[in-house]
Amino acid sequence: MKKLILLFILIPLLSFSQTIDKLDYISPFNEGFSAIKKGSEWAFINEQGSIIINFRKDLVLTEIDNEKYPVFKNGRCLISVKKEGISFFGYIDISGKTVIEPKFLNATNFENNHAVVLKMYKEVLGENNVLNKHVVRYESTEVLIDKFGVIKHNLTAPKGLALSINYITKPPKIYSKIIAQNLYSTLGDDNKQIIKKLIE
Repeated sequence: MKKLILLFILIPLLSFSQTIDKLDYISPFNEGFSAIKKGSEWAFINEQGSIIINFRKDLVLTEIDNEKYPVFKNGRCLISVKKEGISFFGYIDISGKTVIEPKFLNATNFENNHAVVLKMYKEVLGENNVLNKHVVRYESTEVLIDKFGVIKHNLTAPKGLALSINYITKPPKIYSKIIAQNLYSTLGDDNKQIIKKLIE
């Protein structure tokens, strides 16, 4: 009889071994993971309810069905860090490890194992001897990267960029979109959409 009573006491304890409480939001599952929010931080749980990536502030939110939360796409989740007041974007994998360093001025979620990012280039033009500073020019272009951050294609021509917190108050818009496995669309000089085929 004592064994039977002990069994009834242990069953509820074993059934609910991990509880995550005081959550502000729980997202739908996507690729086997759900984003959960507590305060201003987000974490990820798996379908067993275990936290696989602990609460952090650098996860980027994606709008899905009028809700905003971080997601994994092709095993990658967007992160963002601020450097001198400007946001830079990169990616983590499902272990929470940074696999693509935050170095892009904007970035999309992965699709078909590729993402479109806004890459910045810096060219030193000379030296300002009075201020003891380099004279530099910044340009940006939209490029297609693989899951490890390797650039596969340049999607747009380089454009001049004023890299200052006074000018870049929010991430510059990305106009190129992946629309199929080897197709993408972008914006032409006449502000009309163009469809281009990627040639490997």
